[in-house]
Amino acid sequence: MDQQPHVLILPFPAQGHIKPMVGLAALLCHTGRIHVTFLNTDHNHSRLTHLQALSTLFPTLHFKSISDGLPTDHPRTLQFFPELISSIKSVTKPLFRELLADSSRKSERPVTCVIADGIMSFAIDVAKELGVRVIAFRTFSACCLWSYFCLPNLIQEGQLPVGADEDMDMMVAGVPGMEGLLRRRDLPRICRIQLNDPLFQFFLVETQAMTRASALILNTFDDLEASILSHLAPLFSKIYTIGPLNALMRSRIGDGVPRSLSTFSNLWEADNSCMAWLDSQPLGSVVYVSFGSLAIMTRGFFMELWHGLVNSGKRFLWAIRRDTLSDAKGEQAIPVELQEGTKERGLLVDWAPQEEVLAHPSTGGFLTHSGWNSTLESIVAGVPMICWPQIGDQQINSRWVSEVWRIGLDIKDTCDRSTVETMIRTLMKDGREEIMMSMDRIAKLARDCVGQGGSSYHNLDMLIEDIGKI
Repeated sequence: MDQQPHVLILPFPAQGHIKPMVGLAALLCHTGRIHVTFLNTDHNHSRLTHLQALSTLFPTLHFKSISDGLPTDHPRTLQFFPELISSIKSVTKPLFRELLADSSRKSERPVTCVIADGIMSFAIDVAKELGVRVIAFRTFSACCLWSYFCLPNLIQEGQLPVGADEDMDMMVAGVPGMEGLLRRRDLPRICRIQLNDPLFQFFLVETQAMTRASALILNTFDDLEASILSHLAPLFSKIYTIGPLNALMRSRIGDGVPRSLSTFSNLWEADNSCMAWLDSQPLGSVVYVSFGSLAIMTRGFFMELWHGLVNSGKRFLWAIRRDTLSDAKGEQAIPVELQEGTKERGLLVDWAPQEEVLAHPSTGGFLTHSGWNSTLESIVAGVPMICWPQIGDQQINSRWVSEVWRIGLDIKDTCDRSTVETMIRTLMKDGREEIMMSMDRIAKLARDCVGQGGSSYHNLDMLIEDIGKI
């Protein structure tokens, strides 16, 4: 019997979780010694139309899917998140247990290790029950993960929840390592809802459950978050920091895969025509705008952003999903000045090949939601950021971008046209020199850590070695 290890990777069914875990799968399979089964939900598996090409590149990589328990026509958007997590617990968990048990009983190559998304703790319980080693992979920043671990302490001290009428600029105590840094507005968005809300309880429970895994994988690098990683270290027997994964892939696999994993791991089809538009723009002149795969906004706010972009006088490329607007019905006419301003200096597309856009020499800034994948991709490309965070880890990420790493600007909670215009001009001209000094330094650290002898390069080797011992 083939004794090679067989890893089953289970992401949470969302774009920002799937992408780094596909990257990890490719890196493991690149060794030629590890078999990987990547387990998506049926719904997302059907949307990832290029998986066969990835399997061709990596013959030991296989894809399977499992039901999330929701009807085919369910929107699965952010506002329905509680329905998704409830369905996963009730429907997906028993199906996952059956699949893993069958692997142990019937397969010629049984699963020897499960790498489960950090908010899919049922997989930890099932794997441990069946005697299969399990490693947690939390796909956001170490600084946000540590803040989640500190939530019980903040509750005990009466600092949560944060009410809508409270002083949002008051400093938060009780998150060691972030003293004098975190304001109430920088805490994860869930800190603004009631403590008994199922969503708050979900993240509270899932965070603590991760410690039941045998180890933790993080898509970050030691030089970026060393101080926070030292606080997390006592909670896990091992932590493998192997980020930025997109840069580590280029370092380890090189020309074996396209520059970006977007072709394989995007739930939206990218409009590559924007690259030709970028080719026609001056060096460093374009602000790339994208708020990720989940953010939604009102039409009024959309118009404020658009006015700010046009009024800044800078060129811009805006990737805006068709499902971004929460109140798109009964659309009003677009003001002439926006139409003309965009015709002269801007381009709007549904979805862009983000890594290629950030790496393009014409891209000079990134107006972002501060999702962790986007933050790391911007660092790797050396492109400074303007942060407008919405959910999850984004509030804390944006604070660290602006105040710790000093590689961008943070405009959370206040984002009218005047603010957008001012911030773009600051990033692209008035305050650019100072921000770029920090960005150049951190981008170099990111490149160094994924090269041979770098920390992330070494940590991936350790992970592969440990998986091989199972």
